[in-house]
Amino acid sequence: MSSLTQIPNWEGLIRSDFWFRDGNIVLLAGNAAFKVHRGQLERQSEVFKDLFSLPQPEDAADLIDGCAWVELHDRPADVFHFLRAIYDGLYLASMPQASDFPMLSAVLRLSTKYLVETLRTLCLAHLSLSWPTTLAAWDTRESAAVEPKTGRYLPRETHAHPILLMELAIELSLPHLLPSAFYDLSRYGPSKIMAGTTQAAFALDVAASKEPVETSRERSVVLNKEMLVRTFKGREASQRCVSEFVARELENRSASPECANRGEDGMSRSCLESFYFIMLNILRSVGGIACGRDADPLFTLVQAAEMLTRTDFSDGQRQMGLRMCAACKADFKTSVEKAREEVWRNLPSWFGMDDLTQWAEP
Repeated sequence: MSSLTQIPNWEGLIRSDFWFRDGNIVLLAGNAAFKVHRGQLERQSEVFKDLFSLPQPEDAADLIDGCAWVELHDRPADVFHFLRAIYDGLYLASMPQASDFPMLSAVLRLSTKYLVETLRTLCLAHLSLSWPTTLAAWDTRESAAVEPKTGRYLPRETHAHPILLMELAIELSLPHLLPSAFYDLSRYGPSKIMAGTTQAAFALDVAASKEPVETSRERSVVLNKEMLVRTFKGREASQRCVSEFVARELENRSASPECANRGEDGMSRSCLESFYFIMLNILRSVGGIACGRDADPLFTLVQAAEMLTRTDFSDGQRQMGLRMCAACKADFKTSVEKAREEVWRNLPSWFGMDDLTQWAEP
C-alpha cells in the first residue's frame, strides 16, 4: 500500500489509494477510507445496492469529502484487494504462487460476503490448483513444486502453508479443500505441525489498526486441539498404509503368470530379487525421509514405481536397472496405481472427515 495520507479534517482516518476525485461514496474499514463509485459496486453486488439504499446523512458536517460514508466491518487490506479486483480485474499466474495467497484469500472472503460470484469463482478455481480434489490434480501440483534445475521440492514457494488454507476453508465453509490441506500438513514432523506458522500483516492493516503497531505486524496461526488430533491420526494412518502396501504387495510377492524370467525350475529369481530390492528401498526411506518429504505415501509409492525404470542402481561394479521382466513390471505398476488411488479416496476418513458437510456452516 502506498500514498497513505491523513484525510483533512478527519483525524485518525487514512486515505487509501482508492480515492477517486469523482467518487460518490466513502467506505470506512478500521481507520482506512476508500472514496469509490456507488454504481460500480452496485453493479457487482446486490448487497452493496441494498447497503447504499439506506438513508444517507444530509448535514455536510456528517459527510467525508462531500460524500456519504458507510462503515464496513472488514479488514482494511481485504477491502483494498477486493476493490482492486473489482476495478482492475483479478489477474493471477497460471500456476500458483504462495505470495498470492493473502490477496486471494482477501478477495475470496469479501466476494463471498458481498455475493460477487464472478470473483468468488475465480478465487476458488485458483485455490483448487493448490488444494485439489483429484489425484491427477494433486500430482500436477506436486510436479510444479519441484525446482527444474536442482530437483529440490519447494512447496512453500508455490503453495501457502496448509494451516492458513485450513483456517480460511473453515471460516468460509469450503470443506472440499480440507482433505488435501490436512494431507499436506501431515507430511511435516509432529513438532512442526504443532508449531504452526505465522502470517505477516498487510501494511494497510498495520497502519489503520486500532491496536498497538508492535502487536499487529505478525500473528501466529496454530491448530486447536481437535484439529491437531485429526492431523496426527491422519499422519499415523498414512504411515501405516505404506507398511500395509509393503506387506501386501512386496513381501513374498509372486511373479506374474506371464513372467519371462522363469527358469527351468519354474522360479523367477531375478524378478523376485527385484521386488525384494524395491521393498528394502521403501523401508529405508519410508515416508520420503531421504528427500525431505516425511509421511508422504503418495510420493513413496511414486518412488516405488520409478524404480522400475531407473538405471542408476549399482551392483558394486557398474550401474544398471532392475532385472525384472516387462510382465512383472506391468503388474507391479498396476498395484502401485491402485494403492495411490486408495490413499486418495481414504484421505477424508483418515482425517475424520467422512461426512464433509459437517465442515460447512449451517
